[in-house]
Amino acid sequence: MVPSNEADASSATPSQAWVRDISLFLGGQTASLLGSSLVQYAVLWYLTLTTKDGTILALSIVFGFLPQAIVSIFGGVWADRHNRKFLIMGADAAIALATLALALLMLNGVDSLWLIFAVLAVRSTGAGIQTPAVSAVIPQIVPQDKLMRINGINGTIQSAMMIVAPALAAILYANLDLEYIFFIDVVTAVIGIGLLALVPLKAVSRGDELAGYFDDLKEGVRYVRTHPYVMWLLSLFGAVMVLGAAPSMLTPLMVARTFGEEVWKLTALELAFSIGMMISGALVAAIGDRFQRTSLIVWSTLVLAGLTAALGLSPFLWVFLTVMFLVGFAIPFFTVPSFTVLQESVEPDRLGRVFGFVSIVGAVSMPIGMAVFGPLADVFSVQTVLIVAGLLTFVAAALAFLTPGGRAALTYVREHRPAAPEGAEPSAESPAPQPNSQQEAPPSPLLP
Repeated sequence: MVPSNEADASSATPSQAWVRDISLFLGGQTASLLGSSLVQYAVLWYLTLTTKDGTILALSIVFGFLPQAIVSIFGGVWADRHNRKFLIMGADAAIALATLALALLMLNGVDSLWLIFAVLAVRSTGAGIQTPAVSAVIPQIVPQDKLMRINGINGTIQSAMMIVAPALAAILYANLDLEYIFFIDVVTAVIGIGLLALVPLKAVSRGDELAGYFDDLKEGVRYVRTHPYVMWLLSLFGAVMVLGAAPSMLTPLMVARTFGEEVWKLTALELAFSIGMMISGALVAAIGDRFQRTSLIVWSTLVLAGLTAALGLSPFLWVFLTVMFLVGFAIPFFTVPSFTVLQESVEPDRLGRVFGFVSIVGAVSMPIGMAVFGPLADVFSVQTVLIVAGLLTFVAAALAFLTPGGRAALTYVREHRPAAPEGAEPSAESPAPQPNSQQEAPPSPLLP
């Protein structure tokens, strides 16, 4: 399946026009991501330092993530019904306007916590609209044989933001009032909208008569449930994300309890993880197409399981930081091929809904994981919790790869490999296009 469709402007332009378009798209998304990250860190520090209240911080997480999880249900439908370019631009504009309003109110002395929570909710709502659309736009622009490379580059950019944004936010927060950081986010949003406006994208053509919103939603649920590979991958993704809450959220606590509370140690932890992800993302972009997508997913899951347990067994700080670097290094080998194979295997007019469900899984998995592992870390040592999380990841991998349902999903991939795009090396396997919207997809082997 060629990811672009007849409505795409790229089909009528020279073959290398997609390079310009994806450069503009990723450039705009990078600018927008930088501004959003600055606001995220600044608001977190502001609430922490001004209230020193755990309940307030918990509420900020609820308002910052729950709307995204809810709206993503419909965001995926909208991404399949409307022009994804305008959805992204509209969400960015709404977020920028809400942030600008908050900045102006704070300049005039209005600094109610509930006002901040309201803006966090607006920003989270915008993310619920944007996230499925962004993931679905990339295969509209990029040729199929270049998807792994571009997804790797995109992952590298996001990892770099994890290094740059906290440092830049710390400098800005130390020298500027919070509202002026909000103004920076507004500027980066305008830059992102302006660059995206230059990318020629039209709405994806639908092969069926446009149904109602809820009919589209129900059809998306049915499609995910009955598509063997999509259902399998979403299940594995959710399990890895839930269990990944332990190394993601508890490692700072282990550093403070075991190796000391110095700030530089916590900083080194974040840097080790982010640098590992950044290097790995670039490596996946460079050589990822030489390997089978599913093989990368399988082995990276097993490696992450072993590394999670190794974190709990680390006797010294330098060993702990080295393992954390390897955790960051392993993650793109799981996420990049996972996203790529979804972009390759799902029809363009269903990508939005599928990535809407991916967004929901991502938004709720971490809070669920922390709801389980957080209290356990107060009863048992963090080391014990990390070891258990690693062992459970091995169990999840075994269930995913060795059960009849998992084997059937992997067999489905091997038996449905499309021909490589003209001029591309047929070195990596990809699932084939699924039946059109008027046909039933084959029943899922993962359903009871």
